[in-house]
Amino acid sequence: MRLSQMLFVTLREDPAEAEIPSHKLLLRAGYIRRIGSGIYAYLPLMWRVLKKVSQIVREEMDATGAQECLLPQLQPADLWRESGRWDTYTQAEGIMFAMTDRQQRELGLGPTHEEVITTIAKDMIRSYRQLPLHLYQIQTKFRDEIRPRFGLMRGREFIMKDGYSFHTNEESLKKTYQDMAQAYSNMLRRSGLQFRAVDADSGAIGGSGSQEFMVLAEAGEDEVLYTEDGQYAANVEKAVSMPADVEPSPFATFEKRETPGTETIDKLCKFLKCSPTQVVKNVLYQAVYDNGITVLVLVSIRGDQDVNQVKLLNELTKLAGNYQAKTVLFLTVPDAEAQRKWAAKSLPLGYMAPDLADDYIASNPPQPPLTKGGQEDSNPPLTKGGQGGVSPKFLRLVDRTAVDLTNFVTGSNESGYHVVGANWNKEFPLPATVVGVRTAKKGDRAVHNPEQTLESARGIEVGHIFQLGTKYSQAMGATYTSEQGEEMPFVMGCYGVGVSRLAQSAVEQSYDKDGIIWPVAIAPYHAIISIPNISDAQQVEVAEKLYAQLNQSGIETLLDDRDERAGVKFKDADLIGIPYRIVPGRSLKAGKVEVVERATHQSHEILIDEVNSTLKQWIEAAIN
Repeated sequence: MRLSQMLFVTLREDPAEAEIPSHKLLLRAGYIRRIGSGIYAYLPLMWRVLKKVSQIVREEMDATGAQECLLPQLQPADLWRESGRWDTYTQAEGIMFAMTDRQQRELGLGPTHEEVITTIAKDMIRSYRQLPLHLYQIQTKFRDEIRPRFGLMRGREFIMKDGYSFHTNEESLKKTYQDMAQAYSNMLRRSGLQFRAVDADSGAIGGSGSQEFMVLAEAGEDEVLYTEDGQYAANVEKAVSMPADVEPSPFATFEKRETPGTETIDKLCKFLKCSPTQVVKNVLYQAVYDNGITVLVLVSIRGDQDVNQVKLLNELTKLAGNYQAKTVLFLTVPDAEAQRKWAAKSLPLGYMAPDLADDYIASNPPQPPLTKGGQEDSNPPLTKGGQGGVSPKFLRLVDRTAVDLTNFVTGSNESGYHVVGANWNKEFPLPATVVGVRTAKKGDRAVHNPEQTLESARGIEVGHIFQLGTKYSQAMGATYTSEQGEEMPFVMGCYGVGVSRLAQSAVEQSYDKDGIIWPVAIAPYHAIISIPNISDAQQVEVAEKLYAQLNQSGIETLLDDRDERAGVKFKDADLIGIPYRIVPGRSLKAGKVEVVERATHQSHEILIDEVNSTLKQWIEAAIN
């Protein structure tokens, strides 16, 4: 392609909308253009990158025996109601674009396709003889992000590969799951990316186990915790570790003490001259279940630990049946506005004890109005048709870190006062439900080997694989006939790769002050020939000869034949990140051209007749 004929416009200044380097560079280099909030056009250079990523993904999927298909983006709401996820996606998380057609039928634009694929399997797979089966697609997906940001990292429209497998048993599922773990590692390795596979929370997709594939980059939204021995890696939402040892309590007897201005753990420990490991802090949460019931949750945890909200959400989901519900729509720390909706009197915030009385909850609290979209966390919507209301009692949970504390410090339920020397089942009843909801952090000892400590890195999630089990097949009545003639639910797996997200993550991982540094395997072109002076007949002649020769031999080459100064062309070549720049300049007198490696800026003078073979050798080495 000749640059003079390409839709190619670069920017010299960073666009105001862009927050992270990769977003700025893709806009400046003319790869993408913003059309609306979280909506981007993929311009010719970007589309070539996306096609290369897609091809790598496709080849690795096909190699496992998976079959490619294409599923509808427009999905009936009834399918999502069958699985129980319609309210979660349209109200709780609010990420599905929902609409009504002219016959008043509700539809959604697919952020994912579990319901569609399960319906297809239900209709078409009758016998165990048809299993296992693995289908995948590369498709545009949609998410109604509250705050789209970072360009293609968190857009409202994006390209994704998602695959779904169907099995007769867990053993078969685990084999495909392991095949996918290897295939995903191959995809990222072939794309030239540094990555780490980590244990992860299954989130709204569900299932018994999952693994994320993180591209390591400073701008990553996720924190990854890992050990140097390579034996453990997990997303911080899932990570487990051993907390620091408890220090002995200096308080031998129980008493109430005045502690003014100590509403935080730090202030309290300085005032009492004690360790946060000797404190039981009590954190209040507000959960709204899918039948509209609000539950006030009081979590008691050791003072030096923080509650991991994802782990807490999972625990509350397990308890949904106690409230005649299926799932949690919202989990928030109630602010002053939210408290006014249910509190009978002002709460002693910062001074709460594990036995905070249930009479702080009004007997007939006003119910929040029915809304849609979940834009206000402090006023979460109730499900249409739900019972509504607020549970009249606190749900009391205790984290494992606090269970064995003795002579501890905690709140007194009176502002300005704490108690010291307290003990469970003496001064305070130990909550019946013990949970593990602490947040693991850098420096903690590893569970598998206490001599190893957790290290931290930032990562961009580009892939996620799940062992779904029978979550969707049971909910949607998707069964096959077993060898014994029984109707059995499919055992399922789910596997996703963000194609457009992966492409941008490559930029986030590899750039410098001059622009993008594409990995050779997914660069839009392998080489660019920059003619310093298009009025120089010899330069043009050599450039044209190399341009034809390189493309003919399979080296994808751009020709910058624009009537621009050499400096402009060199800056643009660096900005767009083409791996090799060929300059037919002063060295032509010696029968050579200059070849500059984008990643290192290293310059080589190579004989014109050897450029083709040299580049082919470099490219093959970089890709393999």
